[in-house]
Amino acid sequence: MMKLPNMLLAAAVVSASVAYTAPAKADDQLAVSICEYIAADDKNRLRDKLKSSRVKIRNIFDAVKCNGNNMLRHAIESGAADTGEYIVKNLSKSSLEDGADIAWAEANGHGGSPLIAVIKDRAGL
Repeated sequence: MMKLPNMLLAAAVVSASVAYTAPAKADDQLAVSICEYIAADDKNRLRDKLKSSRVKIRNIFDAVKCNGNNMLRHAIESGAADTGEYIVKNLSKSSLEDGADIAWAEANGHGGSPLIAVIKDRAGL
């Protein structure tokens, strides 16, 4: 069962000039769908996609990049409060404790995002 997150990592790292194999295309499509659902603030479709793909957010969080940002930063940028809160609740507290996402949000003009409070609450900051 751990093959899918590893393939996602590989797909995220492979550059666009390299020809993809069939599993990589499927993983790329999964990543694109995840990013689209986050941007649309569609928590239900995001949850369904992850469940049908048998993937957990915490296992793919570092591998999936949306417009160069991790999924949480993409949610903050998109103003996607529902999906952002869902992502935060599915991440480990230790992955949020460093405050990097909060610092990024404040440095990029997103300090007023409601997700900042959710992140702080989950991380215990």
